[in-house]
Amino acid sequence: MKIIIAGAGEVGSHLAKMLSSEYHDITVVDDDPKRLESIAGMADVIVIEGDCTTFSVLKKAAVRKADLFIAVRPEETTNIISAVLAKQLGARKSIARIDNNEYLEPNNKEMFIDMGIDYLFYPEKVAASEVINLLGHTSTTEYVDFSGGKLSLVVFKIDSSSPLVDKTLVEITADRENLPYRTVAISRGGETIIPRGDDTFKEGDNIYVIANRNAIRDVMLFSGKTNIDIKNMMILGGSRIGVRVAEELQDEVNIKLVDYTPEKAYKLAEQLDKTLIINEDGRNTEAMIEEGLSNMDAFVAVTGRAETNILAAMLAKRLGVKKVIAEVENLNFIHLAESMGIDTIINKKLITASNIFRFTMSTDVQAIKCLTGCDAEVLEFVVKPNSPATRGKIKELNFPHEATIGGIVRGDRTFIAVGNTEINAYDRVVVFALPSAISKIGKFFN
Repeated sequence: MKIIIAGAGEVGSHLAKMLSSEYHDITVVDDDPKRLESIAGMADVIVIEGDCTTFSVLKKAAVRKADLFIAVRPEETTNIISAVLAKQLGARKSIARIDNNEYLEPNNKEMFIDMGIDYLFYPEKVAASEVINLLGHTSTTEYVDFSGGKLSLVVFKIDSSSPLVDKTLVEITADRENLPYRTVAISRGGETIIPRGDDTFKEGDNIYVIANRNAIRDVMLFSGKTNIDIKNMMILGGSRIGVRVAEELQDEVNIKLVDYTPEKAYKLAEQLDKTLIINEDGRNTEAMIEEGLSNMDAFVAVTGRAETNILAAMLAKRLGVKKVIAEVENLNFIHLAESMGIDTIINKKLITASNIFRFTMSTDVQAIKCLTGCDAEVLEFVVKPNSPATRGKIKELNFPHEATIGGIVRGDRTFIAVGNTEINAYDRVVVFALPSAISKIGKFFN
């Protein structure tokens, strides 16, 4: 697939690196030569210097031959203009990153489709939704719904008190042949393991489990985790994510929002009438303690600086806050943050990748989630009639070892996949896959 990425910033660079590993033909357009030099050094891409809203630059990038045009510049207006021009010049699909929720309202969305933009995505809105979802499932580090919640991916860390410590997969499933959930991966020390029967759970492991709707509570009990009710919460950072979380939850939860900038704090006080706004530096330990951090049920750090978010989250954890979430945009810091005991990490690059990656798949992919805590993706496929997956039991399919089928949705029924399970046409299949398997698994369902 020929893909053009307009914007060589952090999001564009991450997309280029990820998609170039899938053997796509990638061209990156940006007006900053230093950013282009950096991206050319880490990914197999063609770089073009220039303004992506001009006809000459888009024609130089051969946009008329593009299967996919992705506009991810920091400036929303630039993204919209370049995406419209790209579609008019011949790109098959055109998508743009935005930062205005108004554009996503149904009637407004139709206008952009008429203009030629196939898809708009707003990473901060999706990130805020993830935070809110995780605050409703406090015992998990990640929680993703598929097929409208019929199947879910639940991720949790094994503590020293967990009954799973030093048990093998066979030992915990031997007497549970019809389990409504399945362990699809283990993340340990930066390595992701697709587990087999003799693999052992260790303290500190992150466990990835596919479960049906009725089994989430059982998974949590079995893991030794319990959910908590959140009544008091502190948000550090008046970013778009922080504000959206406060707006959504301020009617149900007592929220304190801390921001360093006085001008922004005043504006937030006018905007968030049921949230207490505090003008303070989140790196000031004494000030944070004075503002009652130790009395909070949850703490969400979403400033623009990963270092500030990590340090503040560590303080919150040390003071006994039960649920701690931090935004960490530097991918190199994610494992460091997790090793320091921070419950959940969110990352807009991975959120953006999840939104865009499905457009690069030849198979009918309903959803993709690029996971924060491990080097893997979870995909939801719709099975085509007469595809290879329908021609035998799962154990006979010769499915790649770097991937595993977790669950199947058939109408209103759900199945946790085992070796003898058979897949039918039009089933929705949830697959956990390492990067090396992504390009191999689509053909099974197509």
